[in-house]
Amino acid sequence: MEFKQFKEFSTDMIDYVGNYLENIRDRKVLSSVKPGYLRPLLPTEAPNDPENWKDVMSDVEKLIMPGVTHWHSPRFHAYFPTANSYPAIVADILSDSIACIGFSWISSPACTELEVVMMDWLAKMIGLPEIFLASAGLGGGGVIQGTASEATLVALLGAKARILQIMKQADPTLVDADIVPKLVAYSSELSHSSVERAGLLGGVLLRALDTDGEHKLRGDTLRDAIAKDRADGLIPFFVVATLGTTSCCSFDRLDEIAEVGNAESIWVHVDAAYAGSSFVCPEYRHYMKGVELVDSFNFNPHKWLQVTFDCSAMWLRNPNYVINAFNVDPLYLKHELEGQMPDYRHWQIPLGRRFRSLKMWFVFRLIGVANLQKSIRKDINLALEFAKRLENDPNYELFNEVSMGLVCFRLKGSNELNEVLLKEINERGTVYMVPSKVKGTFFLRMAICSRYTQIEDIDVTWNEVNEAGKTVLSKQ
Repeated sequence: MEFKQFKEFSTDMIDYVGNYLENIRDRKVLSSVKPGYLRPLLPTEAPNDPENWKDVMSDVEKLIMPGVTHWHSPRFHAYFPTANSYPAIVADILSDSIACIGFSWISSPACTELEVVMMDWLAKMIGLPEIFLASAGLGGGGVIQGTASEATLVALLGAKARILQIMKQADPTLVDADIVPKLVAYSSELSHSSVERAGLLGGVLLRALDTDGEHKLRGDTLRDAIAKDRADGLIPFFVVATLGTTSCCSFDRLDEIAEVGNAESIWVHVDAAYAGSSFVCPEYRHYMKGVELVDSFNFNPHKWLQVTFDCSAMWLRNPNYVINAFNVDPLYLKHELEGQMPDYRHWQIPLGRRFRSLKMWFVFRLIGVANLQKSIRKDINLALEFAKRLENDPNYELFNEVSMGLVCFRLKGSNELNEVLLKEINERGTVYMVPSKVKGTFFLRMAICSRYTQIEDIDVTWNEVNEAGKTVLSKQ
């Protein structure tokens, strides 16, 4: 493909993308294809000679779109949002065009330096303390990870490296095999499954602790678990505090957890994957009380801050523990200017990394903080509007207080009744939701996932839920 063809192809694709997003309400939110639908529709081998790009464009709509679940549909209410905006899409075009692999400063200086500055911008946007700003010169700094799952594993491995160093300094006769089997980490029972997976990948015991009546992990629970484990000869070293759990968007008491973590000299990591974006609005920063005491903090701008996937923002109070844990430094990756700027390959699990900070730069400049705040507040208000409709109907109940852009609800009755309700809603085909279960109670989750969602879409969603509920109740 030459430049002339590229211009025609890309212009056509930009038109297609714009029409897709602006008319996404017209598409059925959930795909109706069956597993294995695509293989019979494709050739058994790649073409030997180039095909015409117009044929490829035609096949996108004919072959690919029927198998797409439309996450940006205003009727998509499952999981959590995945962010999208035109500035971020354009930034990805530039990133793909530059196509650098920014594992070190010398491999593409702008790739590293823009990331350092953007992570400081974002830290200030959500109100993180100075200890996490590279510009503050206090040792901290930020890095873009691929996902919150990666960030949790990176933090756990950094904490593991720290405790091994501390234990060996205290007793030089110790080796890793003496220490690692005794290590224990902690999280809420409602922490994301990736936290448990980090424990598995890190080769340590991870203990899921009970939450209180508001589904929050409390400091006393953590303190008691640590005391018991120390008495049993174990070595507590790491705790994850979740701000905005996936199941019901509850917030662990970070202030209490961080205080216990500091008193017990264990690494405190904050997973705010979804809800962290809301901290651009000052009225929600009270959930971060105690953040000045934590060792690492992470959230996903690619969920709710209009930056396309992947872009997970992680800050470290002292990156050296992570750097030391991951530092494999062959001669071909060294350069003469090492140490003056981060070499981000030492801050992450992969070696390669894309120019992801371009997306942040474009979004922050072309949308602006005020509009990002407006978008977050709009989504939260839409969730509250949906909750009002539930509260005005005697057949429904909220599972918990509405938090952020998530409403957890159920028909009054058994778990089995609500399982039937969810099936009926999704089979109607207009909206899509997923369930959750906390402490034995099954409920439905209605998340505001699309930046296109408006009050009219909430009316449609409520009508679908209400009609499905009437159908289910009529069969009882």
